[in-house]
Amino acid sequence: MKLLEDRIKRDGEVLDGDVLKINSFLNHQVDPKLMMQVGEEFKRLFADEKIDKILTCEASGIAPGIMTAYQLGVPMVFARKKKPSTLNDAVYWADVLSYTKKVTNKICVEEKFLHKGEHLLIVDDFVAHGEAVKGMVNIAKQAGCNIVGVGAVVAKTFQGGSDWVKNEGLRFEALASIDNFKDGKVHFEGEE
Repeated sequence: MKLLEDRIKRDGEVLDGDVLKINSFLNHQVDPKLMMQVGEEFKRLFADEKIDKILTCEASGIAPGIMTAYQLGVPMVFARKKKPSTLNDAVYWADVLSYTKKVTNKICVEEKFLHKGEHLLIVDDFVAHGEAVKGMVNIAKQAGCNIVGVGAVVAKTFQGGSDWVKNEGLRFEALASIDNFKDGKVHFEGEE
């Protein structure tokens, strides 16, 4: 998605440890027009799939997840990083290591929102090492759902998460695939 790649090059900041900071339009401040286009692109990419729900993870997955759900006309469910007091004990749990924060979170989804046989599209803001996606795949499998694929707004393909998804036999679509960060600059796959 050229528009997204251009925005990353213009507004993204490469930090130490192969971290890409794009908080001016996705991870802190959200550009709703760009996220609507993200949703439209995921709808186009997964047009051949039956999708009942979008599954994402709070907080940064919510914007692309809700826009994709809106475009597809389906509900979005997001995995919570902390169990609120209002949530009953009937939840699916998974451990997720945060690469940037260096902590393990337990994510959860209330059982009543995922049903056996439902077709889920997992949408995430970043797929780097794939830890959040691994947690969401775990939860979807606990619920007996069919995973139609994983959509990433940004994939850092050199960190292995996208390979993990494909090795699980899941369809993987990234709107911007980063090959490397050389000299403090973002280099996308297929760039000369």
